[in-house]
This record gives sequence, C-alpha cells and structure tokens, in this order.
Amino acid sequence: MKLPLWLVRLSSKGLTAPLVVVVILGLMVLPVPAFVLDIFFSFNIALSIIVLLTALYTVRPLDFMVFPAVLLMTTMLRLSLNVASTRVVLTAGHTGPDAAGKVIEAFGHFLIGGNYLVGVVVFIILTIINFVVVTKGAGRIAEVGARFALDAMPGKQMAIDADLNAGLIGEADARKRRTEVAQEAEFYGAMDGASKYVRGDAVAGIVITVVNMVGGLLVGMLQHNLAFGTAIETYTLLAIGDGLVAQIPSLMISMAAGAVVSRVASEQDIGEQFVAQLLMKSQVLYITAGIIGAMGLIPGMPNLSFSVLALLIGTTAYLRARRAGTPAGLATAELESLDADGGEDASWQDLAPVQVLSLEVGYRLFCLVDEAQDGDLLRRIKGVRKKFAQEVGFLPPAVHISDNLELPPLAYSIALKGGEIGRGESHPGQFLAINPGIAIGTLVGTQVSDPAFGLPATWIDAAQREEAQSMGYTVVDASTVVATHLNQLMSVNTAELLSRRELQALLDFLAKDAPKLIEDLVPKLLPMSVLQKVLQNLLLEGVHIRDMRSIIDTLGEHAAQTQDAATLTVVVRIALGRAILQQIAPGTEEVPVMALDNQFERLLLQALQTTGPEGSGIEPGLADSLISHTSQAMHLQEQMGYTPVLLVSAALRVMLSRFLRRSLPKLRVLSHAEMPESRTIKVTNLVGASG
Repeated sequence: MKLPLWLVRLSSKGLTAPLVVVVILGLMVLPVPAFVLDIFFSFNIALSIIVLLTALYTVRPLDFMVFPAVLLMTTMLRLSLNVASTRVVLTAGHTGPDAAGKVIEAFGHFLIGGNYLVGVVVFIILTIINFVVVTKGAGRIAEVGARFALDAMPGKQMAIDADLNAGLIGEADARKRRTEVAQEAEFYGAMDGASKYVRGDAVAGIVITVVNMVGGLLVGMLQHNLAFGTAIETYTLLAIGDGLVAQIPSLMISMAAGAVVSRVASEQDIGEQFVAQLLMKSQVLYITAGIIGAMGLIPGMPNLSFSVLALLIGTTAYLRARRAGTPAGLATAELESLDADGGEDASWQDLAPVQVLSLEVGYRLFCLVDEAQDGDLLRRIKGVRKKFAQEVGFLPPAVHISDNLELPPLAYSIALKGGEIGRGESHPGQFLAINPGIAIGTLVGTQVSDPAFGLPATWIDAAQREEAQSMGYTVVDASTVVATHLNQLMSVNTAELLSRRELQALLDFLAKDAPKLIEDLVPKLLPMSVLQKVLQNLLLEGVHIRDMRSIIDTLGEHAAQTQDAATLTVVVRIALGRAILQQIAPGTEEVPVMALDNQFERLLLQALQTTGPEGSGIEPGLADSLISHTSQAMHLQEQMGYTPVLLVSAALRVMLSRFLRRSLPKLRVLSHAEMPESRTIKVTNLVGASG
C-alpha cells in the first residue's frame, strides 16, 4: 500500500513533525468550532486504533522504534483536544448537548444512556483500569526491560566481536548488529520514560473531567442562570462525554505500550502467539470443556450458554489433537514437544561447526573483552595473529571468543579444534609479576605460576607495579597474560593451525604476484595434500615458512622425481638452511652445536637399519641412554648460554628429531647438509661420550 503523494512529500521535506506541533498548539490556543472538534476526535480514535494494531502485529520491538515518540505526540494531541473541548463546553454548553460536537454528544448520551451518574461510574472504572492496571504494569515492565537491556549490552557486544574475529560475519554486519544492540537499549530506555506520559495522561484525564464538571456547574448557574439540576445534568453529561472520548483512545494507547514492552522476542506477532500457545495442549481444552459443561448442569445457571461453550471448546480440542496426528486425549509427551516447537525437524543449521581456535572466558573476564569497559584483549589478540603471520608465514585462523559460565569466574580456556590445549586464570585490575630468574625479593600477593611458561609469578595490585619492576620482575596486565598464553600455544601447535583452508588462502595470496609459479606446482606437479604435509612437517620442527618462494621452487624441482612428503621435506630443509640458522643463531658466523660421539653414532645407525627412519622400535636401553645423554648435553649447552642444537648426519636427522621431539621440545636437530658454507661450526660437547 502506497502512502498519499502529499503525505510522502511532507515526510520527505521534514514537515510532518512541525505540522503536528502547530496543530497541537493551535488546538490549545485558538477557538475551535464544534464540527472541527468532531473531525479531530474521530482522527484521535482512528490513530489510537492504528497504534494498537501496529503494536499487536509488530514482531520485534525495534520494528516500531518510533513508538516512544508516538506516545508523546498522541498524549499531547489528546490533552490539546481536552483543552479545546473544555473551552467549547464552558462557553456554549448551555445551548444544548451538541454544543461541543456530535462525538461528545454521542459518548454522553448513547454510550451511557444519557444518565450522568452512570457516566461518572463508567468513566471512573475506565480510568482505574487504565491508571492502576494497564499503565502501571506497562511502566514496570518498561523499567525492568530497560535495566536488563543495559545490563545485557556488554555480553551482546562481546558476542558480535567474537563472531567478527571468527570470520562468521563481516565488518558491515558487525556494525549493523552493534547499531541494533544500541538502538534496543535506547528503545527500552525511551519506553521507560514514555510510559510516564501515559500515566500522567490518565491522571490529567481525571483532573480535567472534574474541573469541567465543577466549572460547568458554576458557569451554568452564575452566568447563564440555569437551575442546579439542569446545570449539573447538562455540564456533567458534556464533561463525561468529553472524558470518555479522550479516555478510550488513551486506554488503547496504554494497551499498545503494554503489548510492545511485554512481548518476548519471536518470529510471530502477538495474535499468532496467542492462538498457537493458548490452544497448544488438547488435554487442557478437554478438561476446560468438562468443567464448563459441569457448571452448566448446576440449577440456576444459564445451561444453554455453558453447554454451547463447552461444545465449542471440546470440538477445538478434538480438532487440535487430530491435527497433531494422535488419538484424542492420548498425545504423547514427545509429540507435544514437537507441536510446541512448531513441528520443525532438525536441519543442518542446528549443526554448529567446531571452531579451529577458540577462547572461552569466565564471567568476571567479560570486562577484558568488552571495549565499552576499556577491555583491550581483542586488540591484543589481533596483534598476536598479526605477529604470528609475520613471523611464521601464514595467517592463522581467527580466534572465536565466547563466554562459558561453567568455567570459574576468573578462568579462561583455549581450545584447538574442540579440544582444550591450555587453561589459566587472569585477574582484571591486577598485574602479574613474573620472575624471569633474576628478580630479588618477594612480593605480597597471590602466588601462582605463569600460565604460558610455568615461571613463578605473583598477582599484585597496581600500586606495587613500579616496586616489582625495580626488583627485576616482568610485570604484565591481565589481558597480556591471556594473549601471551594464546601466542605460546599457537607457536607450539603451529602445524595443526595450517589447515587446507589456510593453505589455500596462502596460495591465493602468493598467486597475486606469481600466478604461473603456483599454477605450475599445484595441482600439476604436486597435490595440495602433499604440499600441506610438507609445510606441516617444517612447522612441526619449528621451521618458519615465510620464504614460500624458495619452498615452491624446491618442490617444483623435485616433485617430478618423488611425491613422498618426508623426502620432499628433507630437500626443502636443505634449501632453507640459511633461514633455519638465522632463527637459531642470528647475527653470528660461528654456530655452537652438540655432536654425537662416534661410537654412539654407530650404535644409532645400526638401530636405524633395524627400526627404520621412524625410530619407533628402538631398543629401550639405547632409547633411555639417548635421552639421558642428550639431556645432559643440553643442560651444559644452556649453561654456556647457547641454543641447544644437535648436529648429526643426514641419515640420522629425521629419526632423532622425531624421537627426541616429545622429551626435549627445545632441542633443534640439524644435519650437516643443512649448514650453510658461510657458517663455522663449533662443537661444544659430545652426546654419549661417557658411554
């Protein structure tokens, strides 16, 4: 349905609101003829019906966002009409019951039978219903709704930011949802205030009607010499008619306000919810029909009315049970549940995907994520992902952040593909003082271990921060604790973060500069799965893949000879030897390493021939000896201030790297072929020399 052209033009030029204000002021100030009052009273009744029906058919409160302003305008319109009608009643009421127009005459005579005492009683009852029941209840609901909407804002904003970080929504959708959350809070706040308009309107209606009755009696008797009985009957009928004309639209507007603030979010309007849920259970209807039918059998009761009503309710129950597909009165609990849910079957939308990387926080850590409370954890996590991409060589999956009320209030949990890989606690408003091994003295606070590296630490107040730093402690805030722990776990699980999705995004990014290079390798020479496995092998041993050009060149050179991922990983490591040494010993020409004792190396080579490159079947005594001797050599290497690097022959490198990775994760195992010619090797100690 299209709006009239003149109304569209007024709205487009912004003249609607000023015109309404001019009309309201004109009704208050200027004398208005009776026929004009009839037009405005009719318009007021029509407007109240429109507002009530719009409120009933509204699905979401924000769909009727202008409602608080409508409440104000309709209230002022009714009050201005009361002022205009009062002026006409007092000045021309002595001329007859139609002095203030046909609408007031109809309400004063036909609706209450011309009996002013009946009119007074009806008016008082309507006012009590409006003031005590509808308006008071709607005002209370609006007040509570405003409070809950404001309290829920941080959680809703956090959910939006979490979906944005997880890539589930775009920036435009996030901005739209943030706007809706803010508008919802503003709407309920405005409704809390606008409900006071309706309450004040009910009070004003009572006062105006009483003033009209007293004022009309005085004017009729003193100025127009009417008898007391004639004056009180004439002016009371006019005053009651005027009050009813205003009170009935006021009651409808109050009902609209109550309907808007009391509805629960649903995809159905109030009428659909009313029919669907009130008539939901056929057993309830059968029992009701039986009770009504029994009441109709009581002597003196209107038997026909009760019997007909019981028959209608019983028929409705039968049809309801039949439509549900069950025998009348025998619906099972399962089918009732399906009927209550709308009978919808499960769908793929009910299947929530497992997030690759997720962070769950306890309820007292909401403030770290909520930017409205100066929470900077989201910004720090973005920084962690950016640093990871710059150092490792690919963009990791987005971190999905959510709240978990099952966690302790100050706890957080980090999960990878649905499995927890780390957990810790953080204290908002406090600082974690970490002892890196050189701190002197002790601090007053909660003694804990750093969740990222296990170092001894203490949670301290902000006032102790400078003191702790002067004592040699590393002091970080609550958000940094969580972000650092996340960064450390991402570094440990780098290989698992490189899924097919991230690899495809990396190749698409590289194809912008060298499309032919990527096209010739994948999938012509090498399947995507083999490339992913090679890169994961590199990441598993701490080798960054920033130099993808060298990796692709090397794979393109050797992919025609072999498709084995382990073999291709070896040749790629040799090509990346300079970059690997740069990670281990940056800025030095001499590389301090550990080496194998000759006799020990021969034993390992013999074991390799029998167990294969995996080293999974190595003899237990030799395995214990290998771990023990390597651990001792690592300890000596670290005491000298060197990175623990074990240099072995190419034949042993894969086996030793896989075997020692779990027990000694800090150890880096290199082969002679991976050492660049520009670097000098310095053997600091031998592994297994004592044996």
